[in-house]
Amino acid sequence: MKNLKVRDLMTGNLLVLEPGDNLQKLYDLMVEKWIRHVPIVNRERKLVGLVSHRDLLRFAFPLEKGLTFPRAREALANTKIEEIMVRDVETVGANTSIKEAVNILLENKYGCLPVVEKNELVGILTEADFVRCAAV
Repeated sequence: MKNLKVRDLMTGNLLVLEPGDNLQKLYDLMVEKWIRHVPIVNRERKLVGLVSHRDLLRFAFPLEKGLTFPRAREALANTKIEEIMVRDVETVGANTSIKEAVNILLENKYGCLPVVEKNELVGILTEADFVRCAAV
């Protein structure tokens, strides 16, 4: 692992959404694809935010107790991703050392790091990438 770079472990071919998409679309994507982090990009594929499963839970948790499923879905459908996304997202480059990326993840208790090259989102490094690497 000593000489590995972020590009060696990161996940490419990302599933992304845009800030104007609604939380229902985000929720459905997370459930269908079993993912916990969704990068939010603009039309030029530039990273403008990130939403984690935790961010979605923070939004949903305050909803009134006993809310029916259809009403909960309606609340998700009526809320834009830009309302809950984290905007100031720390990123790394594909050539960043794994050691440096691990330190950023651990020090900040992040579950992922988006990977950006020339201002374009090219991948994401998540805890699952490390698990996959350890399983090989």
